[in-house]
Amino acid sequence: MRDPRFDILFEPVQIGPHVARNRFYQTPHCNGMGNLRPQAHARMRGIKAEGGWAVVNTEHCSVHPTGDLMPEVLQMLWDDGDIPPLALMCEAVHEHGSLAGVQLAYPAYYNGNRLTREVPLGPMDRPVSGPHPVQVRAMDKADIRNLLGWWKAAAVRARKAGFDILNVDANFSTIAFQFLSPRNQRSDEYGGSLKNRARLLKELIEVSREGGGPGMAISVRLIVDEMFGAEGLRAHEEGIETISMLAELPDLWDLVVGTWADDSPTSRFAPENDHEPFVRGVKSVTTRPVIGVGRFTSPDTMASLIRRGVLDMIGAARPSIADPFLPKKIEEGRYEDIRECIGCNICVSSHFAMVNLRCTQNPTIGDEWRRGWHPERIAAARSEKSVLVVGGGPAGLECARALGQRGYQVTLAERETRLGGRVTLEGALPGLGEWLRVRDWRVTQIGKMAHVQIYLNSDLSAQDIVDFGADQVVLATGALWRSDGVGRAAHRPLPLSPLLPTYTPDDVLRGRCPPPGQIVLYDDDHYYMGAVIAEQLARQGAHVTLVTPAADVSAFTVNTLENIRTAKRLHGLGIRMITHSALAMTEPDRVHLRDARTGAESSLPAEALVLVTARLPQSGLYTELAARADAPPIARIGDCEAPAAIFQAVYTGHRFAEEFETGIEFRRERIDLAPVSRFDLLP
Repeated sequence: MRDPRFDILFEPVQIGPHVARNRFYQTPHCNGMGNLRPQAHARMRGIKAEGGWAVVNTEHCSVHPTGDLMPEVLQMLWDDGDIPPLALMCEAVHEHGSLAGVQLAYPAYYNGNRLTREVPLGPMDRPVSGPHPVQVRAMDKADIRNLLGWWKAAAVRARKAGFDILNVDANFSTIAFQFLSPRNQRSDEYGGSLKNRARLLKELIEVSREGGGPGMAISVRLIVDEMFGAEGLRAHEEGIETISMLAELPDLWDLVVGTWADDSPTSRFAPENDHEPFVRGVKSVTTRPVIGVGRFTSPDTMASLIRRGVLDMIGAARPSIADPFLPKKIEEGRYEDIRECIGCNICVSSHFAMVNLRCTQNPTIGDEWRRGWHPERIAAARSEKSVLVVGGGPAGLECARALGQRGYQVTLAERETRLGGRVTLEGALPGLGEWLRVRDWRVTQIGKMAHVQIYLNSDLSAQDIVDFGADQVVLATGALWRSDGVGRAAHRPLPLSPLLPTYTPDDVLRGRCPPPGQIVLYDDDHYYMGAVIAEQLARQGAHVTLVTPAADVSAFTVNTLENIRTAKRLHGLGIRMITHSALAMTEPDRVHLRDARTGAESSLPAEALVLVTARLPQSGLYTELAARADAPPIARIGDCEAPAAIFQAVYTGHRFAEEFETGIEFRRERIDLAPVSRFDLLP
């Protein structure tokens, strides 16, 4: 039964001509499916609606070919041929009684128009963001009139597709915000004063209303604080004043801050509800519903924001990915069943990889259509076979949990005295505490299953496994970090002096840290591990130099939006950072480096070396069992098959459970050679 404290979250909210059935609002978010994989996209959004999100939005939806963000996989409404893919989503969302919203957008400064090769347009002449050798042309009055016509035409198409809400996107990468920002240096009626800079946003709201008609609600997604200091829009200066000027023009205000990295920080750098200081006070200047985000997972936090008058609806992207059924679980009082977002941003990385969403907590996301997976339902067991899962890390826990959900008799054997494997160890590193949710949620779910047995402190041999007599064995025995320097830059073991103390992450994770002194940490892994270990050692008093052959520290974290924050934190701790440098060899008191580009050699003094390079699967049990004629069927999952990030371990555990005795399903979306769409570049 639901706690009455949370009843407030299930009150209806009026949004223009429509009523949202509760206060849960899935904000626009990228997903790697977009208009290239419309059936997968529609199924994913439909499951959000099924899970209780009263409003479900698309991602960025371009209104015209001069606003082309390819190769990013997004949406578009350039002509009527773009209506059917989005109509699929509307149908999927409406099936469950939710409202469907489309995020109409026209990018500025972030689009090189690589597909269409049209000249990018913006408030001023300047280069596009990033190294692409293209510049933006400053829009004249005719361009602005054309834009308003393109926008209105897209609004008409959105209405035909079946959308209920038109979202006017004034996010960091869009034309509306680039005009609004104080960095807009135009000298005409679209520049200078705040009223002038807000003029285009006002006009876009108005043409959205005209194109959408009386049956469409209009929302505005607005950066209330640019997070750019005195040069940018600031919430308690022009940010809230902008909303005050346009207060009643839209039907809803959807608030964000800064760039994507500012708006969606990882849990390493920001807690839940970190946006509240920026949005507090907005409701005093408008009667329209106000939405904010903040990686909300706590029902108490959500209810408090509504009760205190900070927000009217709870906006969420990442929490809705981690648990599409979060609203329904709160509604039914099943708080312990909420699959809480851990704030790792691996979901964001799928956008940059231009592939279907993936999530550390929710292995079904992105595979709802192509594999037929569902976050809450799974096929029943096909037999009474018993399964022995060896290893209680993220892969083993998810495999045991999902097999148990299917109804199989499962035994999970873990050689340690605690569950969680690498998640438990890594969760003790700086900033990674919320990652323990990966372990805790699965342990909680398994605890409800009488037919899933857990045995700790059980280091099984091959003979033990054969003697156990399970019908199926699944090995999830993990991996260990290499100590020989082999990684991406070195394909063979490096000449490392035995007189220089050398450590791996496994040593640090188990408390065997080098004593404070001159420590060189060599990161050829390029994700979070090198940086968080460097941080831990620095906090323990060591003088740390982080060396990497990549062009940046923690290079992969560009894809999780934490690269800049990582560098700032390391700098703040006094950690020296050296890039483009591969480890060549070591001596008793020095490490020798080679420039990854030029081959130039250098060296550094060192009292200890920490190698963060690559991992080796712990596959001994598999090799031994595979050679035995009396062994039961064996499978490997997680790091003991192929070491990867935690999200992949969880995925492989879930995939085995889904496909056990059912087979593999994988559908592809193919291009239908329909009549060619044509569009005019002018309205």
